[in-house]
Amino acid sequence: MVKIKICGLKRLEDIDIVNKYKPDYIGFVFADSKRKVSHKLASEMKCNLSPDIVSVGVFVDADADEIVKLFDEGVIEIAQLHGSESEDYIRNLKENTNYELKIINAIEMSDEKDLMEYDNSISDYLLLDSGKGSGKTFDWNLIRNDLTKDFFLAGGINISNISKAIDEFKPYAIDLSSGVETDGFKDEFKIKEIMEVIR
Repeated sequence: MVKIKICGLKRLEDIDIVNKYKPDYIGFVFADSKRKVSHKLASEMKCNLSPDIVSVGVFVDADADEIVKLFDEGVIEIAQLHGSESEDYIRNLKENTNYELKIINAIEMSDEKDLMEYDNSISDYLLLDSGKGSGKTFDWNLIRNDLTKDFFLAGGINISNISKAIDEFKPYAIDLSSGVETDGFKDEFKIKEIMEVIR
């Protein structure tokens, strides 16, 4: 069954909602964004998060020490990288966490991108997106069916198109953010609705 990630949690009540509906992953955004959270708030949210749910930190060209610190403190279990981070950067993160930190390598999809360049990355997963939190879908026909690395599908996914995304492209996971929000905040009804469709 496809896994679900709900990204951009920024309130303690968001944690109450996800604990109730049990997505597989949640995301804390540490990059500049309307969903950015402080390390302190993320730590507090993580302390209240169900141990069944994996926490992901979202970064854009962050100092590697910041990511390692958040991992060592138990705030994040996975780092999702949206910048120009190199394979050397990813290898350095893994070496400094005894290869326990998992990496999601985010790719901004376009006609010019050859996904096979990323298929041999030492990252654990790919994330295919239209941009950094754009809330818009990209041309899903750009997804190659010969990818061997598990991928998260993101960008403009909501209740109206999630079934198509899963049925046609067989992602490892679906990444949701604006699609489960109302007026910029996570909406319990929308999360409940999506989780019922998936489960």
